[in-house]
Amino acid sequence: MQSCDPVEEWGWGVGRGWRLGRGWRRKHEGRKHRRPLSNWGWAAEQHLPGATGTLGIMLLPSKKDLKTALEVFAIFQWALSVLVIATTVILVNLYLVVFTPYWPITVLILTWLAFDWKTPERGGRRLTCVRHWYLWKQYGDYFPLKLLKTHDISPRHNYILVCHPHGLLSHSHFGHFATETSGFSKIFPGITPYVLTLGAFFWVPFLREYVMSAGCCSVSRSSMDYLLTHKGTGNMLIVVVGGLGECRYSLPGSTTLVLKNRTGFVRMALRHGVALIPAYAFGETDLYNQHIFSPGGLVNRFQKWLQSMVHIYPCAFYGRGFTENSWGLLPYARPVTTIVGKPLPVPKIENPSQEIVAKYHALYIDALRKLFDQHKTKFGISETQELVIT
Repeated sequence: MQSCDPVEEWGWGVGRGWRLGRGWRRKHEGRKHRRPLSNWGWAAEQHLPGATGTLGIMLLPSKKDLKTALEVFAIFQWALSVLVIATTVILVNLYLVVFTPYWPITVLILTWLAFDWKTPERGGRRLTCVRHWYLWKQYGDYFPLKLLKTHDISPRHNYILVCHPHGLLSHSHFGHFATETSGFSKIFPGITPYVLTLGAFFWVPFLREYVMSAGCCSVSRSSMDYLLTHKGTGNMLIVVVGGLGECRYSLPGSTTLVLKNRTGFVRMALRHGVALIPAYAFGETDLYNQHIFSPGGLVNRFQKWLQSMVHIYPCAFYGRGFTENSWGLLPYARPVTTIVGKPLPVPKIENPSQEIVAKYHALYIDALRKLFDQHKTKFGISETQELVIT
């Protein structure tokens, strides 16, 4: 029998309180239009022991509901960690310097930052326990994420794995390679992944420690040189070459990549003689929608101007909210499967010419297209749709 008690939309509260008198129930007993219990099922009715003349209604979340809440928390804590940690560190240190006599704490933090400045370019400071957090399992289950390989990777060599597409927040690339949510160490035994990202992540104290603990390093040339020459073999450098410039093409169903003029990763592979591995994340661009402004309009001109100044294309993107069919900034819970292709052997040429770089860049694009075409129909992409390289 359906309950006649009104329940808040999320199931966090019932009626006006935890206990409702008999009079309230008699008054509303005959209502025809009754609000059903929450779809989340987080409310359950029961009589409280010792309560005379009242009905106790207690919150009883199911295991499924608790798991859903953990998955949402896992997504938000990573996506917002940069903003929250950076803002907190800056504001707290400003407060210490301006309003308190504890400014030496800020001096010590800045001194340590200067002393440790090169660490993100020297392999970082990964913590295996952080990569195995239970929270990351919830992160991967939210979508869910899946990592597949087409060939075995030998730990006797080093590699540069090139991921496509960037998407808006690169959820799948982070989940697969900066955590163990997909079981990377079991899929690629003996291989150590290094996720290369913007150096700006390592400018803020405490935030840099959090990012490095997941195995992330700077994407600078000196960082890549160090990882490929001072860390032995079995290292895999993870590079998302489309970068923030590719965000503008991140729309559901889009297969457009920014790659035509991105040749730095090929030059680096040639200098060290390491194989290039193409990887494509099917579903990454389906995680958010994006509002496209009229070409030539005021907002569109501002977007292009900002991109020309700081190489960041500001996007008006949106996803789902906390409830079904609502608007918000959570990514849509849609599966993302990353296919890791066959290594493309590259000769070692210390100072490759532009012609050599262009040759292997073209070979890499051919290998990427082949990988995409072999698997696209499995993920709802039509046989006729092709990669668009810009």
